[in-house]
Amino acid sequence: MGDYLHSLRRRRKRTADPEKRDQRVAVIGLGRFGSSLAHELTRRDWDVLGIDTDRQLVQRYGDSLTHTVLADCTDPEVLRQLGVHEFSSAVVGIGTDIEASMLIASNLLDAGVPNIWAKAISRQHGRILERLGVHHVVLPEHEMGERVAHLVTGRMLDFIQFDDDYALIKTVAPAVATAVPLGESHVRSRYGVTVVGIKRPGRAFTYATAETVIEKGDVIVVTGRTQAVEAFAELD
Repeated sequence: MGDYLHSLRRRRKRTADPEKRDQRVAVIGLGRFGSSLAHELTRRDWDVLGIDTDRQLVQRYGDSLTHTVLADCTDPEVLRQLGVHEFSSAVVGIGTDIEASMLIASNLLDAGVPNIWAKAISRQHGRILERLGVHHVVLPEHEMGERVAHLVTGRMLDFIQFDDDYALIKTVAPAVATAVPLGESHVRSRYGVTVVGIKRPGRAFTYATAETVIEKGDVIVVTGRTQAVEAFAELD
């Protein structure tokens, strides 16, 4: 931790550019979820501080992340020393140790980190994190299970649920939406969904408008209430 604190002090001496977006994030817990997230953020040129209590994980990712530190963030003093309170975002990637997850989330909230994401391993765990005040709770295993179930059991090519009752899907256009302009097919009023994009074989996705005519075999992106998009995807 000493090397990181030394570099942190040097960075604090620099004059911050108020026009530049803060692209620093602390990822606490470098298991499969945390390390995958940290690497993707690094690929997108974010300054990633990876923290874990497992020395082997810290060493493994020492060369691929911006910074890695061996530290226990259940101790609020450790977070203060690492300067995590100055970061715009932090992610709690710990799932299996629920007590540690809650303690770290609470410490981050007390430190005033404006955007806190936390992994939950169950809906109950997620509800506890939400009650603490965590801004974004992620249930990766549960959400992936729901997504794959939709793909396996239906005609959907992709499924993303944004909220408890709102989703976006990719599917092959049913006959009810083809051959006439979208404005005349009345898809929105009849089925409660909105076609937002269209892809023809061999072409890129484009935005859909009221004048767009969907053809048989086109792939479309549809959004709306979950039950409505599920029903729409099952139409012939």
